[in-house]
Amino acid sequence: MSERREETPTAPSSGETVATKLRRLASKARKEPKFRFTSLYHLMNEELLRGCFERLRKDAASGIDRVTKAEYAKSLKSNLTELVSRLQRLGYRPRAVRRRYIPKPGSSKQRPLGIPTLADKLVQAGLVRILEPIYEQDFIDDSYGFRPGRSCHDALRALSRAVEDENTHWLVEADIKGFFDNVDHEWMMKFLGHRIGDQRVLRMVKRFLKAGVVEEGKLLTSDAGTPQGGVISPLLANIYLHYVLDLWFERRFRKSCSGAVRLIRYADDFVVCFAKQAEAERFQTELIERLAQFGLAVEPSKTKVLAFGPGAAAHARRQGKRKPETFDFLGFTHYCSRSRNGRHFRMKRVTSGKRFHAKLADLKHWLQEHRAQLRTRELWDSVSVKLRGHYAYYGVTDNSFGIARFHHEAKKLLCKWLNRRGSKRCLNWEKFVLMQQRFPLPQPRIMVNLF
Repeated sequence: MSERREETPTAPSSGETVATKLRRLASKARKEPKFRFTSLYHLMNEELLRGCFERLRKDAASGIDRVTKAEYAKSLKSNLTELVSRLQRLGYRPRAVRRRYIPKPGSSKQRPLGIPTLADKLVQAGLVRILEPIYEQDFIDDSYGFRPGRSCHDALRALSRAVEDENTHWLVEADIKGFFDNVDHEWMMKFLGHRIGDQRVLRMVKRFLKAGVVEEGKLLTSDAGTPQGGVISPLLANIYLHYVLDLWFERRFRKSCSGAVRLIRYADDFVVCFAKQAEAERFQTELIERLAQFGLAVEPSKTKVLAFGPGAAAHARRQGKRKPETFDFLGFTHYCSRSRNGRHFRMKRVTSGKRFHAKLADLKHWLQEHRAQLRTRELWDSVSVKLRGHYAYYGVTDNSFGIARFHHEAKKLLCKWLNRRGSKRCLNWEKFVLMQQRFPLPQPRIMVNLF
């Protein structure tokens, strides 16, 4: 690949805002796909970081220095000035991430959670604001995870079009094993170097990769993985998979196929559609080899080739099966079906069993923790908010059954734990129904049309 090393035209100019400079970065990256940006770090100024600070959650947990957003805001001007000074002289070094464990819904295991310091959150957010406009011009259209203006529902829409309208008869469902913990740092820096020539930006990213975590007072370092809990991790993950998977698929594997093929990816979770069985099986084999070159591997339990599409039912009958296989993607189980009049093939979806039970377990755990802390009306209103949030994600075309079932089970949990608030156990189901009539819980309804 030929490299261009001329200076990036983003030097500070009078009266120009950071937002304007970032738009010019995006325009330059779009017009010149092979351009290397060599002057970016000066954009890490007070204006940029102040904008990042305003976007931080007020209730976000603090890192190992225990500094909260409210405390940092008391001397915001001086704090940002001092932070910018340290950044510009390269005297800023990220602190280790504080690791804590939270219950994993639906499981006896615990989930590790990384919490960077507030200053590290600001610097990472600043790097994201600088790098994102560049890489948004490079990422393929069918990459949907953690990108501005894109969502899980967009990925589901694309999958519906691919399966129902683009001659899909076979699928490869794939998941990368422990992806965020196994990103190779050397390859990560090489991939960044294709587009980023500013050594100060690269050095700061590398420092975040090497910062490590603190667990039970001990510092743990690693030569692999993205920064735990860091806002920069999703972007770095997308850059890594852009080179490891997306470009390889688009520029090499697709060209070797004679039938229709399409890869749809959300972070490290992806589905690939094929017209031909042989090409689907070849992809699975070559995928394993490709990932191994970069220190990655597929999760065997979540990776398979299956017949899926208009001919899947006939294929299942030939195999002596009652119905075609299903697959899970983004929290939904996808299955073969027909249109309402029975004339056309339709791919439909319902909340996956694993996600359904995990969400219920999460609600149960929350009710157990808060039933004695909140008044009845506060508890009721909080559950209403959680139900609306559930419908906003899972209330998609064809999933009326899934959200109605969740609504029913959530009501039972709410009644159960309200009844256990005191020793009298006086809230029976009849009284609970009367409460619903006075303070109705949100009813399940389809919120997202996928067509």
